[in-house]
Parts: sequence; C-alpha cells; structure tokens
Amino acid sequence: MQTPNPSRILIADDDRALCGLLAEYLRREGFVVDLAHDGAEALVRLRNPAERPDLLILDVMMPGRDGLDTLRELRLQHRLPVIMLSARGEPVDRVIGLELGADDYLAKPCLPRELLARVRAQLRRNAPLAAGTVQVGNLQLFPGERRGQVGEQELTLTGAEFLLLLGLAQRAGELVDKGALTRLALGRELERFDRSIDVHVSRLRHKLAEASSEAPRIESVRGSGYVLVVAAP
Repeated sequence: MQTPNPSRILIADDDRALCGLLAEYLRREGFVVDLAHDGAEALVRLRNPAERPDLLILDVMMPGRDGLDTLRELRLQHRLPVIMLSARGEPVDRVIGLELGADDYLAKPCLPRELLARVRAQLRRNAPLAAGTVQVGNLQLFPGERRGQVGEQELTLTGAEFLLLLGLAQRAGELVDKGALTRLALGRELERFDRSIDVHVSRLRHKLAEASSEAPRIESVRGSGYVLVVAAP
C-alpha cells in the first residue's frame, strides 16, 4: 500500500533481526524506513535534513548511548513523536521514558500490528490543526503552529503535551476524563494501569508553573480526569 508522500520512520535498536522484521512490515504498509543501531547514529540522522524522520521508534537498551540518554538529548532540539520500546516492561521504566519526553511506550516483544497502530496514531495527531487562538487566562495556544505561551514566555511542548493542553484549554473549567485525553493526545484507547496521561500532565504542570506563577493550573479529580482552571488573582 503506497502513499503519494509516505511518512519517514527511523528505528533505533541494536537488535538487527528485530529492526529488519519491523522495517519490512512498515515498508509493506507504505512507510519509508531507516535504521540506526545505537543512539549516536540516531542523533546523526536527526541532524541531517535529508534523513530527518517524521517519527522515531527508539529502543531503551542500546550499547553506548542508550535510548533514555538519546531521548534526553534529542528533546533539546526536536519535537518529533517518539515511541519507546523496551524489553524491560516495568512501570518505572515506562514512567522514566515518558518523563523524558517520549510520546508513547511499548514493551517488547510487541506485535508489529500493534506498533503499526501506535505509529499511525502518532502521525495522525501530528496532522495540521485549524488556525486560530485558544486563550485561558494568560495561556495562549496557537493550534495552527502547534505552539503555546504563558504571557510572553514560550512553552516548549512535545506533540502529545500540546494536544493534551489544547484539549483541556478548549474545555477549561470542565472535567475531561482520562479516556478522552488519551484518545486526543495519544490517538489510542486508555489501557489498564496506563499512567501515560498522568506523566504528561505532571510535565505540563511543571512547565506551566515554571513559565509563570499566574499560569492556569491543571487540577486532578481522583479516578476521573483533569480540569484546567485559571489561577486566582
């Protein structure tokens, strides 16, 4: 199945057999796929405009510069969606990856079809948004540019963080349940024991507070979801 302008995927994993399997599967689905086998090589490809991917699939456990160090460095300059893979499926590993700026996380071994679904979901949510401005207190979001600011302070947001904040801002003052936020920000259904949205919210809270003490706050409703409220004057 070929598309006129296929998306480019970079897989960074030292397991060459797995890389080959996933690359073959994704190419059959119409994607252009490049491979890197360590973090340093992945960062080099990200610096090359001709090879820059639309999405990165990044393994945690790699020799030399591992996936977490690679993610930490690339987030200083790049906002592309990142799906982490790890043979260590412990919840703490998932949380660390998300805290460092991963958009989604899958434990290995995973079915190629499941990874494909995550890839498509991440690419869909990076499609162009309608122009205009959404404002809540001193927070301004510009969907057409996928950027936000508090007062004059620019926010550095990943794609998932921007969509999550946009969804809360569009329903400011209302409770938005975790299932709806997961579909909006991650493009998939909420899974059992899934803390991805909680981690993204934690990062957003920190960024908003760092930008201004008068920024809107994200409050939690235990067991239900989150609500964006304007800070009291």
